[in-house]
Parts: sequence; C-alpha cells; structure tokens
Amino acid sequence: MPTALLEVNRPPPTSNGSSAATAVNGYLDGGAASTSFLSVGSTVVDGLPNLEGKDVVQQLEILQKALENERHVKQGAENMLDAAPKETLRDKIERLLSDANRRITTITKRIEELREQSAPSRTLRKMRSANNLGAGSPGQAGSRSNQGSTLSSKQSRDEFPNHEDYRSAISYATSLTSTLVSYTRTSSASTAASPFTASTSSLAQPSSTEAELDHARAETMDQLVAALQSNVRVAYELTSSPQSLDDLVGAVVPCLADTSLKETRAGAYRLLCHLLINVDVCAKLHEFGIDYYLVRSLARDSKHSVEKEHAMRLIRTVVELGCRTRKMALPSSFTLPSDAVTRALVSIAEHAEDAFRLAAIETLAEMMLLDIDLVARTGGMRVLLSVLAEGPEEFAPVLVTTFLYVIDTPSTRAYLNPGTDLEIALSGITDAYGKGEAHTERMTACAKVVAAMLRTWSGLIYLCMDDMQAIRALIDTLRIPGLATRDVVLDLFFDLLHIKLPEWHAEFIKGRRLTMYGRQKPLANQPQDPTDSGPSRDKLNLIDHYIALLVLVFTNAGLVEALVTILEESTSSSKIARKATLLIGEVLQLANRLLPLAMAAKIQTLARVFNLATDYTDGHNRIVGTSALSSVDSFNRNRTRLQPNALSNSRQRANSVDEPVRRGQRQHVENRIKLGMQIDDRAFQALLLETQVLTAREHMKWNYDSLMDLIEGPMLNPKRLEEALKVSKFGKRLMLFFHPQTRKGFADMKRTKSNQKWVKLGCTLITTLLSNADGVRFLQTDDPFLKQLADALNDIDPTRGSMSADPTFSRPRVEETLTYGYFEILGTMSRYPEGLELLERFRIFTAFYRLSELRSREDLVRLIIEHIDYTQDGHPRILLSKALTSSYKHVREYATRHLGHLIHTSTRANSWMLRLLLTQLYDPAPEVCELAVHFLREACEDREILQLVVEMQPTLDHLGDIGHPLLLKFMSTPVGFHYLYTADYIDREMEGWFHERNKQYAVQIEIYLARAFNLVNTDDDDEALSFEGTVPAHFYGEMAKTEFGCHVLQEKGHFIEFAEFIRQHMLEHEDLEIIDKLKSVLWAVGNIGATPRGLQFLEDQEIIPTILEIAEGSLVLSVRGTCFFVLGLISSTPQGAEILDDYGWEATMSPLGATTGLCVPSTLDRFISLPPYNPLTLEQPPPILPALPTQAEREVMNCIHNLANTVIANAASRTLARYKSRPETRGVFSSIRLFDRALQALSSQRYRLPVRRYVFELFDVRFDVPTVASLVEYRRATILGAKSSTGTSSSRCRTPGPPAAKLKRSQRRRSESGSEDDDDGSYEESDTEREVAALKLKPVQRVVGFDGPGDPDDEEDV
Repeated sequence: MPTALLEVNRPPPTSNGSSAATAVNGYLDGGAASTSFLSVGSTVVDGLPNLEGKDVVQQLEILQKALENERHVKQGAENMLDAAPKETLRDKIERLLSDANRRITTITKRIEELREQSAPSRTLRKMRSANNLGAGSPGQAGSRSNQGSTLSSKQSRDEFPNHEDYRSAISYATSLTSTLVSYTRTSSASTAASPFTASTSSLAQPSSTEAELDHARAETMDQLVAALQSNVRVAYELTSSPQSLDDLVGAVVPCLADTSLKETRAGAYRLLCHLLINVDVCAKLHEFGIDYYLVRSLARDSKHSVEKEHAMRLIRTVVELGCRTRKMALPSSFTLPSDAVTRALVSIAEHAEDAFRLAAIETLAEMMLLDIDLVARTGGMRVLLSVLAEGPEEFAPVLVTTFLYVIDTPSTRAYLNPGTDLEIALSGITDAYGKGEAHTERMTACAKVVAAMLRTWSGLIYLCMDDMQAIRALIDTLRIPGLATRDVVLDLFFDLLHIKLPEWHAEFIKGRRLTMYGRQKPLANQPQDPTDSGPSRDKLNLIDHYIALLVLVFTNAGLVEALVTILEESTSSSKIARKATLLIGEVLQLANRLLPLAMAAKIQTLARVFNLATDYTDGHNRIVGTSALSSVDSFNRNRTRLQPNALSNSRQRANSVDEPVRRGQRQHVENRIKLGMQIDDRAFQALLLETQVLTAREHMKWNYDSLMDLIEGPMLNPKRLEEALKVSKFGKRLMLFFHPQTRKGFADMKRTKSNQKWVKLGCTLITTLLSNADGVRFLQTDDPFLKQLADALNDIDPTRGSMSADPTFSRPRVEETLTYGYFEILGTMSRYPEGLELLERFRIFTAFYRLSELRSREDLVRLIIEHIDYTQDGHPRILLSKALTSSYKHVREYATRHLGHLIHTSTRANSWMLRLLLTQLYDPAPEVCELAVHFLREACEDREILQLVVEMQPTLDHLGDIGHPLLLKFMSTPVGFHYLYTADYIDREMEGWFHERNKQYAVQIEIYLARAFNLVNTDDDDEALSFEGTVPAHFYGEMAKTEFGCHVLQEKGHFIEFAEFIRQHMLEHEDLEIIDKLKSVLWAVGNIGATPRGLQFLEDQEIIPTILEIAEGSLVLSVRGTCFFVLGLISSTPQGAEILDDYGWEATMSPLGATTGLCVPSTLDRFISLPPYNPLTLEQPPPILPALPTQAEREVMNCIHNLANTVIANAASRTLARYKSRPETRGVFSSIRLFDRALQALSSQRYRLPVRRYVFELFDVRFDVPTVASLVEYRRATILGAKSSTGTSSSRCRTPGPPAAKLKRSQRRRSESGSEDDDDGSYEESDTEREVAALKLKPVQRVVGFDGPGDPDDEEDV
C-alpha cells in the first residue's frame, strides 16, 4: 500500500481530552453531536459515512477521520465511567460505549477491505514503468500481486490469524507463492534485458529496478512466513506435490543472490526454515545449490549479521531434520549439511571474534552425534576438543557429554586417538605448574569437566586405559608443590566421592579444638541428608556402589600415597595439610563402609604413614607421621561425636556422651516439681507475689519465669491450685489476660519472636488446670474464657448474622497478633478427655465445622488441622475427615500433607489414618492423589502397615501411572499378589513390562543417576530429590518376592527368553536398539536375582557367568556399567554373594554379616581394562580432477592452495594481488571453472575465516541462479570426468597417496632444476604421477610466490 494512503489527518495530542468530552456530551444531550462526528459532512449508513462518488484515497481519508472521532468518543465514555456517575447516567454512557465499539469495528473492517482492493504498491508501479513492461507475462505478475503482495508485513501478521478456515489459509499462502513466482519471472526478464557487467561496483550497488523488486519480494516472503507460522499445515500443503515444491524453492532461491539486499537474503533463509519439514524439501534445496549460498553467507563479515544469523538457523533446521530422520535409510547428504557447509561452520567456530562462534560450536556438537565421520573429516572434532580444553567454559558440560557418548561404543571411539585427544581435557590441571594464581579459574572449570567424565561409565573406563595413566597423572598433580593446584584437586576428589564436608570442617582445617563444638543444639536437629556419608544403609544404593568403585580405582592409582606426600612436604599446621588429612580420613571411612573387609583393611594400613611415624632416625619424618595419625584419629573421634546425620528418629543411646547431661536435666526437672508441690503456705504466697500478677494488671510487669515455675510446680498440687483460683485473685487475673475481649491483653499482642513465650504460658496453664477437677470446674463455670472464645469463633461465621467491625479472628489479626495462639491452646485441650468435654460443651467443635466450609479463611482451617490432637476418637477425627473431603482443593491438599505427617511420626500403625489416606486416592484433583500415593508409599515401607493396607484391598486402577509404584509394593506380599492376580492386573502389566516398560525402566534409572551425579540440569526439584540412589521397584523383581509370583513367572517363560537374549547379544556393539534392549533385560534379570526365590532362576539358566563375561569383555562401556549394577543386585542375597565370590567378585558385608548390595571385582583390571584399538585415519586422498587448461588458472589455483598454509599464505596473497592487477591475467578471476575449483578447495581443506572471505572477494563472479547452476554443472562434470578417467580403478582413488614429505621433496627438486616443463600447460606426467597429482586440492608442482621461472616478479618476493 502506498505510504500516502496510510497517512491520515489526526487531531493534535492536546485535543484528545476536549474532543472526547465534546463527543460524549453531544451524545448525552440527545445525539446532536453524533452526526457531526460520524458523518464528517455526509450522511451515515449502517455506522459508516456515505462514500458514494469518492475514490479510494478520499474514502480512506474520510473513514480514518471517522475512526479517530469514534475513538475520542470511546475514550471520553471510559473516562466518565471511571468518575462513578449516577445510575441513570451510567446506563446511557455504557450504551454509548457499546455503540462506539461497534462503529469502530465496522469502520476498521471497511478500511481493511479498501486496502486489500487498492492498486499495487507504488514501488512495483515504478519498477514496471522503468522497465517499460507490456501486457504479457508482467501483466500476470501484476494481477497476481493484487491478491496479497500489497499488504505490509506487520499488517499481514495482524490479519492472517483471523482466517479461521484452513482452506482460506491455504488460498492465502498459495496466492503469496504465485506472487513470489511472478517476481522471479520478472527478475529473469529484467536480467535478460540488462546484461550484467562483471565489475565490482555493480556487485556492490544493484540497480534501482532490482532494489525495488527486491523490496517487493522481501515483503511477500515476510507475509508467507507469517502465514506459515499461523498454520503449520500450510507448509505441508505447499510442499505436497513435486511441481509446487519446485516452483516454490525456485522462487525463493533467487532471493539469495548477491544482488539482493542482506535483509532479503535473511528473509529467504527464514522462509526456507519454515518450509523445511521433510527430506524431500532438503533434497530439492540441494538440487538448487543451497550449499553454495550457505557457504557464501557464512563467509560474509559482521555487517551481514542478520543474514548469517538466519543462515545458521537454516543449518540448525537441517540438523534437527537429521535428528528426526536418523532411523530412516536416507543419504546423509539429504539430512545433514554437506562437507562444504561443515567446513564453513568449522571456520566460524575457530574464529574467536566471530559473533556466531558459540552457535557454530553447538551445531558441530549436535552434528557429531548424528554423523561423527562428517565432523571428523572436516576438522570439526579438532575444534571441539580445543574448546573443551580451553573454553569457553559454558560449553564444557555440553561438549563433555557429547564426547562421552562418542567413546561409549567402539565404532565412534575409533575416531579419537587414545591417550591424546580426550585427555586434553585434563591439561588445565596437569599443566598448571608455574602458571600462577591467574590459572586457577581455568583449573576450576577443568575440574568440573573431569568430574563429569569420571561420573560416567564411559569416561571412567576410558581414563583407566593404559594402566590408569590419565588418572595417575591427575593424582600426581598433588605431588607438585603449588597451593592453588592442590586445593582445586582436593576439592575435586571431595566432589567425586560425594563427601559432604561437615559443618565443623573449617574449624578442623584451622586447627582448632572441637571438644566443645558438639554442645550446639541446632547441630543435633539438622535433617538427615540421604547423600551424606554416614552409617551403612539397609537399602541398596547405586550411588554408593559407584563410589565404592571410585574409591578402589583412586586408591590403586596412589591417592593415599599422594596425600601423604602433601603431609611430608607441608607442616602439620598448614591448611592444605589438614585438608589432605581430612580427605584421608574420609577415604578411610568410605573404604570401611563400602568395600569388602580385605580391601578396606589393605587401604587402612597406611603403610607410608606408619613408616614415617616409626622412623626414629629422622625426627622430621616422625613428627609428620605421628601428627598425621593423630589428626586422622581426632577426625574420626569428632566425626563419630558430631555426626550431623545421626539417627535422630531412633532412641538415644544410654552410653552416649550426652547421656549424663540428659539424665541430670531430667532429675533437675523432677526435683523442681517435687519441691514445688511440697512448698508451704508462706513460700507459696511469696511466690504469688513474686509473679507480680497480684500487684500489677499490665502483663509487661509480670515475671514470666516465676509464672512458669509456679504453674509447672506448686499449682500441680490440688490444694495450691484451689488457693490460687478461689482464695486470691491470681487465677482470675491471669485468665483475664487470655480472654479474647480483654483490651491490651493476649489477643492484642504483636506476633513477634519475643512474645511467643505467652502462647507457651497459655498452653501450660490449660494443661495444669485440666489436670485437676477444680481447674476443670473453674474453666466450666467460673471463668468465661471458653464462652468468649466460642463467641469470637462464631463472630466470623457469615451464616450467624451480622459480623462485628473488627472480629477477634479476622485475617489481619491472626497474621499480626497472638490470636493464632488460641488454636494452640485449644489443641492442648483436645489432648485430654476433660478438655474434649469442655470443647463439646461450649460448641467449639460446631464452630470448627462451620469454619472448615469457608473458602476465604483457609488460614483458620490450617491452624485447626495443625494443632488439634487426634489421639482420641471423636470430633477431631471427624474434623480431619471433613477437611480431607472439602470442596476446596487447597484445603484437601494441606489436610493430606498433615495426615501423611501424622502417619510418618506415629509409633504404630493406625488403621483409621490409613483408611483416611486411602480415601484421598480417589480425590478428583491429581495433585492430592499424588500426595496420597507418596505418603502411602512411605508408610508401606513398614511391613505391618503394608499388610494392613493390602488387607483393605483398595482399588488403584484409576490412578494410572501414579499408582503403579504402590501396586508394585502390594505385589511383594502374598496377600497383595493374590489380590492383584485376581483383578487381572498381573497378566496385563506383565505383557506391558515384557514388551515396552523394561526399556522405560532402564532409561529412567540412567536419567536418575545422571541427576544424582549432577550431569544434567533440571528445574524439577521434586524429581531430582525423589531419587536417593535406591534401585526403583521393578515389576519382575517384586513378582519374584512371593512363591506364587515365581510360579507365574515360570509359567509365562519370560525369564527363559531373557536369558536367551542375553546369550545371543552379549557382545553386541553396533546396533543401538539391541544394546538398549540388552540393558533393559539385564536390569530385569538383576532385579529377579535380588530375591532369594528369584536367584534360583539365574542358577537354573546359568546366566551369572554370562553376565560376568559381559561385564569384563563388552566393548560398549555403558553395558559394562549396567552389568556392574546388576551384579550388585545379585549380591544383595547371601546365596548370590557366595556365587559371585566363586567368580572373583567380592560382596561388601555389614559388621553383622548381612549383605549390603555392593559388589566389586577382586582384580580391578578385569573390569576397567579396555583393549587397545587403532584409531581411524581421517586423511582421505584428494579427488582426482582434470587439469585446468591455462597456465594462469593453474598458477592462481596453486596460490589459493597455499593460502591454507599460514607460513606461505602472505606470499601467496601478494602473488594473487599481482595477478588481479595485471590486465592479461585479470580475466581468470571471472572464470566460473576456476571459481568452482576454488570452492572445491574451500570444501576440502582447512582455511581460516578471513582467508575464506578473501577468496570470495577475489573473484568477480556474482552469486546468482545462473552462476550457481553453472557451478552445479561443473561439479557434476568434474565428478563424471574423474570416474571415467579412473575407469574401474576406483579402488586406487580410495588408496592414500604418497606422504606429504615425499611430494614436497619432488616439488623441491623440480623447482631447483629450473625445468621449463613446469610452465608447460600440457601437464605430461607419468601415469603413476597423474594418479597422485593430476590436480589435487594441494600444491603439486611448485610454491608460487617464492621462486620459479614462470613469473619474473616472483624473485622479488624471495
């Protein structure tokens, strides 16, 4: 749309308010102003001005003015509504606002229709007049452009989503495609009419006609992109037929030419990204030479960043398409970028100053997972290894995960040179000596990479090659004097071994005494962390199993000896020495807990330390040894005493260190109570006066400590209680303080930490009163405390009538004052039968029932549920049941959480709690169901509770996947298995696990382990915390726990099929699907063997030796790790541990001889040894190409080859500049044939990004459709010519040529001989020499730019 049509006259900003007010007032006065504002001098028809006899421009101007006026009316009406007018006036204003909105919609729609019907854009009309186009094909272009090209890009994005019909969306996109095709034909005609002159100025500045056409095409492509974004099916429809796909791609690709603007080229790439939905589109792009355009775009400078960005997006779209079609039998050239594009990405990844370097690195990493051969032969792997070692640091986690996937299987592992390539990741630590403190940051980043490698099976076993050479190098860095290096490496080992440093470790490192540290109370109340190193767990833990292997590997590699070296070189008081001592003590603790007794004893001998301690000839050594032993002993003693994750839930030991203190405190309390009850009258009166209650009404003057002593002591005596309540005013005044209606009393105190003591005082007072009949009578008849409390609760009940202005239990008061403490006091009363009777008498439970139905007061419902006692049957349990079935989800969720907490803290199984929790399984909210399942699973860890739940026979089919873990729990008991078998659950689930869920289980465990070792980032904290290393329940494992389950498993024959599959594919290392299935089958067999009854299946099939053979000989490292965990499962039974011991695998036992589920090989090399392999040779012979016809072309091509060599690149560039400046050789830089050879060199050799850019700028060739078509034909002819010249000797082309050194020597001899054959264009070499150097993408005759008889100016450059 021309710009003039979009410009309308608008009132100045300052007139908006006055015009809006005038319009509204006119309407309200009777509508007199409405005609003047709407019609703009004409009559109004259906809310629109009369537009008869007006042209399009005039109609748009009139409509635009009417639209502005209606907007003023709308604004004025909204302002008047904000002023809160009277009811009658409000109705008129609302009708006015509704009419204005309707007229605005009508006028806007009419304006859009006029714009769609308007003439083509002024730009396109100018282009046609400049070209003097006739009425033929250009006329068709004009007619098609009327359908949609006149819309602006922004307008099309706003309007197209309104097309709700799919057919209209397709019609709209088809019209845009036709318009784009017509532009391409117009461009072709324009190009033919004005032939191109190959000059630099014409390349940089396209003609005005081309620029106008370029804008029109860019506008149409933006509209088409908006159409594709709004409806995904449009892209499939446009590319459904070969003809439509050919037309569409053929119309878009010309927009990538050099004559187009960079924004147009970016829009073309963006459109191709949305069209790239399948392999057919990708193949069509290859036919049109998209690789040439991508290589050209990626070589541009920073001024074309928008074009490079969308080119990178297109490449990433191709890579994503390759991910989706990886399993399809398609040529890799159709689903991944070509070698030329990959080398362009590599050049960007190497260039540190390029803005798209990080995107190129990430793209290469993804491509390496899809086609490692492509990335390796184009030099991408070398770049990724360099980034892994040197940074940027943010890419280290991604790259290390990629390389760990590569080294897992032998087919991809062969692309890495053992001992050099991946070990470069350790260079940041191993090469740190002498680099100072500035290198610490890089060392820390390198330590994270090493930790990620050693936390995976592929990384651990790969680094253990060659007698653990890499790990020994890492440990030996502790022997190098350097505080920063040693500190980083020590932290690395703390992290790898999952050692949680205790709270007192800083004090230990500083050398301070820890004798009084354990007296701090918060330390004993810290929650237990499941990952802390502590006493051995009863459950099998995969993390512990892996750490046991790490301890064995590190100690065999000399970790303890290296730590002792630090002690020898440093003084005993240094921080680094104490940190090393701390690590020694932790390693000894881990070895004692996780390793078999024989292996742990060998580590704990500390031979070197004892030798130093007993060296009486050297005083220094003896001091070092004795100090080290003393520090280790001190650490162990303090660790035992100050262990933060001690069993807090278990009873306190009578022989513990703190037992005398606890016993003394108990005796002191008992003695104080006894003395208080035996107090005489005078002392009691003195104590009453000491509290200041009788002398002062303000509670701030009361002696709180004396009050607590009096209530907890003497008032427990019935006589003293009667005296305090009846004889003196003490009881009444004290209770008056707690009355809700007392001003400046308990209910008005601020809710601060210092005032919490008064809540405790109230609870203690109620407890004392309920312990005596006189106190109960006092609360029932003499004191109005409970009556006022009941009235206050009823006061907030809306069904009871009018509410007071400031009720006692209003939300602000509950949140800001001690009013919440009344619920604690009432909860204290509910613990006693007398208190329950009082609560019933004063109808407080009735008030609770009504409060539980209030949606707006969930805070009170939570307080009631939290503080009431449920020990006795009655109203409290009914209240909890009512809250669990509330109509509000947040109340049910909180009540379910509290019920789960009650079950968790209960000392015995309560059937009423379990029944209520089972009721929550049928809650309509999934969140409540998940909570119920979670707490029920925790409760069913107790066999007694599990038996009770199974006997209740709940129905869990409606829960779906949420209820599967609970059903698996039921299967482990005979009653539960019979119940589920009768319900047909067993047969249904057995088929599902056999065919599909086994694989899901294996993937689930691998994901859990990756999260546990922090290998993957996750935002879901609940999932990350739900896995503590314990093996998840497996269907077959739970089935094997019962005799009936083993019988069903035997009948189905699934285990026989598992064993047969393991034997058949035990050494598979190529087919990834078989490897994944093998892992899942191994997990199933391991879970079956983890039970005494299931182990019999393994013995009958003799499958354990096969699993051991896989663990020690599989070439897939992750399969070895799976077997390692499976063997741990088998060792969890005494019979399994005995069987594995016969095969050289020792199981870890508890001090009482029970199995722990941990098992390690007695000979470590049998498991971690990886057979040596020969890496693949990535150098491929260059293609044999026909010789260039002219000497100048050959010389220029040799110079381009020499640009790849940084040593002679400057001389070669000077020679190319001389060739470009000479008139007789300048023409070769316009040769398409030579340009094609240069592009082949760029696609087969390593060139830096500035050099690639220089090569493109060197040629006077415009990148457009004819040029690219010529390049494609030249490439095809070259390939066919090479094949025909070699005939049937294609095998010779794959044979590597002679070494580069031999070629250089032959070149040097020819250069020194000065033979004129070098300048002869016939290239009469021998047959053998032609095979090697007919025209390789390397210099083959001589180095141009240094010396040679062909160019007299070359001698000046020597």
